[in-house]
Amino acid sequence: MASTEVNQMLAAAAAACEDKKAEDIRILALDPSESGLTDYFLICSGNSDRQNVAITDEIEIRLKRDFGMYPNSVEGRRQGEWVLMDYVDFIVHVFSTEKRAFYALERLRKTATTLSIDDLNSEITQQIEQARGRSSRKSVKTAVTKTRAAKKVVAKKTVAKKSSKKATAKKKSK
Repeated sequence: MASTEVNQMLAAAAAACEDKKAEDIRILALDPSESGLTDYFLICSGNSDRQNVAITDEIEIRLKRDFGMYPNSVEGRRQGEWVLMDYVDFIVHVFSTEKRAFYALERLRKTATTLSIDDLNSEITQQIEQARGRSSRKSVKTAVTKTRAAKKVVAKKTVAKKSSKKATAKKKSK
């Protein structure tokens, strides 16, 4: 399962595709046993080479601005028919309609699960809630431990005061 940050970056890249009017946006969750390459493919199409370049530019700008993340490599930007952006945990493919039909990555990756953007957003929400639950349990556990430690210190000080009072009382009585 990918981390929350990877899913958030993937959602931001998909949103950038939507903002630049990309068509047929698909997210493929790749089978880990078949692909040690990456976790996800984000695939979309543009109507022209210029639109494909604009889509990839928007993805790069958004991920750089929001996450400080740059692609490891970018291939095909100059031609614009098929632009590939490698972000290690996911790879973005921006195709012209003809090239997408010809290469049909969705058909090649039969074991991959297709995720909708809504599915991805609900997964992010679930991961965040789980993380908050773990952190709140940790903070409660830490608070209980600190309280117990503070009680022990107070108890030790009380015992020390009582014993010093007894010792002082014995000295005065002699």
